[in-house]
Amino acid sequence: MASNIKTKLAAMNFLEFAIWGSYLTCIGNYLGANGLGGQISYFYAIQGVVSIFMPALMGILADKVIQPQRLLGLCHLLAALFMGAAWWYGFANPGGIEFATIFSLYTLSVAFFMPTIALANTVAFSILKRNGMDTIKDFPPIRVLGTVGFIAAMWFVNGFYICDGEWGYMLSNPLGDNSSFDPRFQYTVNQLAVCAILGLLLATYCFTLPACPLSATRAADKKKSIAESLGFDAFSLFRSRRMAIFFIFSMLLGVSLQITNGYATPFITSFKAFPQYMDSFAANNATLLTSLSQISEACCILLIPFCLKKFGIKNVMLIAMFAWVLRFGFFAIGGPAMPGVILFIISMIVYGVAFDFFNVSGALYVEQQTAPSMQASAQGLFMLMTNGIGATLGMLAAGAIVNSYCQYQGDYMVGDWTTTWSIFAGYALIVALLFIFIFRTPADKPKISVDKAEEFEAAGDGFVEN
Repeated sequence: MASNIKTKLAAMNFLEFAIWGSYLTCIGNYLGANGLGGQISYFYAIQGVVSIFMPALMGILADKVIQPQRLLGLCHLLAALFMGAAWWYGFANPGGIEFATIFSLYTLSVAFFMPTIALANTVAFSILKRNGMDTIKDFPPIRVLGTVGFIAAMWFVNGFYICDGEWGYMLSNPLGDNSSFDPRFQYTVNQLAVCAILGLLLATYCFTLPACPLSATRAADKKKSIAESLGFDAFSLFRSRRMAIFFIFSMLLGVSLQITNGYATPFITSFKAFPQYMDSFAANNATLLTSLSQISEACCILLIPFCLKKFGIKNVMLIAMFAWVLRFGFFAIGGPAMPGVILFIISMIVYGVAFDFFNVSGALYVEQQTAPSMQASAQGLFMLMTNGIGATLGMLAAGAIVNSYCQYQGDYMVGDWTTTWSIFAGYALIVALLFIFIFRTPADKPKISVDKAEEFEAAGDGFVEN
């Protein structure tokens, strides 16, 4: 019975992240080839915008109105329908797509998809607990299948193609290196069709999952204000100097989170514009190459317990910040041919450290420093600062920088990519250096009580013990 439950949840996680992986790292190639290269940043920034409010709203519904597994299915159904509409619009207008139309459909899709990441965790935790299993022990292997699904979808769209009615999979241009046309899904609107199909599959699957009862209404819940119900009470943490600094740095580091998701594949693919690199493996398989980042991410999760014990939480977060410097820096000096492609591969490997070490250790820091009564709200605030505000501002700024140095010429975005990636690396370096001198961690781990928020000291760290 237990193994059957785990298998069901593993399949759910596999599909959950396969949906995201089908387009997240390669939609820039499609947009650029259809005259929307200058608007790539908006398609990534909008994910941060909807993440500011949609997960919280869906979380309230899952707590009080609709069983989580059913709401998860409904969200995926709506996301799939809107993404399917975006695919149909692009498919029906091969000669040119309008930004307003496809962006609107895409926005509606991601608005319903982004909350499903948290809802999938809620469903998994609820089902595991109701079946007497240990979430700390049993959930990580289930979650790893999500990363596997993300990678599998990336590999699929990287080489799958439809050309003149023929279906197939290959790693090189099926029409030959002398042709600028490549029908593989990583360059076409068909990647959105893959996303929609997977979404419909998961939407159907969610309704077969065991029931997750709604949260029981307690007397304490009735006394909560609207602000507390929405998790806004977590903003009282900013009254603590140490937590305020932590959240500000979370936002500053969040600026880096989506930059390579948005621009890594257009950058690597741009080398196809040069005859000497046209037939290189890297330039023709940007999506496959960037999937190494997700493989690294899955592996680096296993290193976190050791590193936290060995180096401490501040140093682990600092390692993540310098990993972002290397992530961007290796892109600046790498290339699609030997030995430059080795630097690309190293950049993919350090991504796992850059992404996991801060996101996981940061979440642990929030857990250590907040009282149990507000930990869920505090975690939501951490996600808001990183994946919401930080990632949104980062993509808008990155879009302006990339468009200043690089422009689309035909299907490829060419220009001074070295300067572009160097600017991003320089920014990450400045954030890391500031973090060294400004952020301090306490020797002990006091808890911040929401009930004593008014007692936070005006000077010093401002911590009070529970």
